[in-house]
Amino acid sequence: MSEPLLSVQNLKTYFKTPRGVAKAVDGVSFAIERGKTLAIVGESGCGKSITSLSLLQLVPEPAGFIAGGKILFEGKDLLDLTWEQMRSVRGKDIAMIFQEPMTSLNPTFTIGNQITEAMQTHGKNAGEARTRAVDLLRRVGLPNAESTLRQYPHELSGGMRQRVMIAIALANRPKLLIADEPTTALDVTVQAQILALIREIQEEMGMSVLLITHDLGIVAEVADDVCVMYAGQMVESAPTTELFHDPKHPYTKGLFASLPARNRRGQDLATLEGIVPDPTQWPVACRFAERCAFRWDSCEKFVPKLRPPLADRPVRCHLYDPEIPGRPNLAAAKEAHIIGDVSTDLARDTNAADR
Repeated sequence: MSEPLLSVQNLKTYFKTPRGVAKAVDGVSFAIERGKTLAIVGESGCGKSITSLSLLQLVPEPAGFIAGGKILFEGKDLLDLTWEQMRSVRGKDIAMIFQEPMTSLNPTFTIGNQITEAMQTHGKNAGEARTRAVDLLRRVGLPNAESTLRQYPHELSGGMRQRVMIAIALANRPKLLIADEPTTALDVTVQAQILALIREIQEEMGMSVLLITHDLGIVAEVADDVCVMYAGQMVESAPTTELFHDPKHPYTKGLFASLPARNRRGQDLATLEGIVPDPTQWPVACRFAERCAFRWDSCEKFVPKLRPPLADRPVRCHLYDPEIPGRPNLAAAKEAHIIGDVSTDLARDTNAADR
C-alpha cells in the first residue's frame, strides 16, 4: 500500500485561557490518500477548523500552540520545519480555502494583486503571475477575468469572492487543498456550482482535498472518507458509503437522526440533549457520556478506545468493547433510541450509495 499524502498522528492543539488550558484538538489522527477527499464533520466548536489551521501552523499565537503529535506530509514532519521553511509549503504544496471569503480577502488590495502575490511569493515573475491569474479566474467561472483583476473584494458577490479564494488556493497547483466550510452563507445553487468546481479541478490536477464541514449532504456528495469529531477527538471514521449506511457511534447516529428524511415525514426530528463539555474541563472518561442515550455507569469511569475489539473500524465507544463491565446488548441498544436506517435513508436521498 502506498504512503498517504498526509498522515496526522496524535495531534494536540491547545489554547491558554483565563479559565485554564482549552484542549481544542486532543489526540487527533487521520490520513489522506493521494487524489482522494477526506471530510471532517462535527458541530461548531468540535475542533475541526483548528485541526485544519494546525496543519499549516496558522493557530493564533500566543494563546494557541501545538502541544504534540506529528503532521507527516509526503513523509516529512511539518512540525520540524522552521517558520521560513513552512512558508514555502503554504500556498504551494498545501493551500487553503478559508471559511469567510469577505474577511479572508484584503479589502485594500485588488483581486489581481492578491492572486499574483500568491504566485510571486513562490518564484513567478509579475508577467507570468498576471497571465496565470487571468487563466485562473476564467477557470473558476468568472467571465470578465481582466476586469475582475482590477476590482476590490467588496465589489463582488459572495459566490464570486469564493471563486476568487479558490483561484488563489489553486495558483501554485497544490498537492493538498484544505477547504474549510467552502459553501458557508452561499445559496443552494451557488453551493452546487462551487462543489462541482472543486471536484472538477481535483480530478484535473490529481490533488487531495481535506473538507471541513458540518453539512452531511455535502459529505455524501463529494467525500471518499469521513472522520467524525466531537469534543476535540475523532469518534468515528469510515469510507463515506459505509458510514452513511451503518453509523456506529451514538453521536454519529444522532447527527443522522437530526436530519429530515422522506420516510419520517411529519415526525419530529431527533435531538441530542445537553451541550458539549467545557474544553478546559473535558470529562475524564467518555466525553459524550452525558448526552448519550446508551450510557451506563462504566461510560463515566473508563476512557473509550478508538478501535475496540467488536468494531470493524475506528469508533470511540464502549458499546463495542466486551472488556468494559456492564456493556448493554448491541441489538437492544439499537432499539432503545435511534433507529439504524435513518442514515440509510439520507444516503439514498443524496445518492451516496452510487459513489
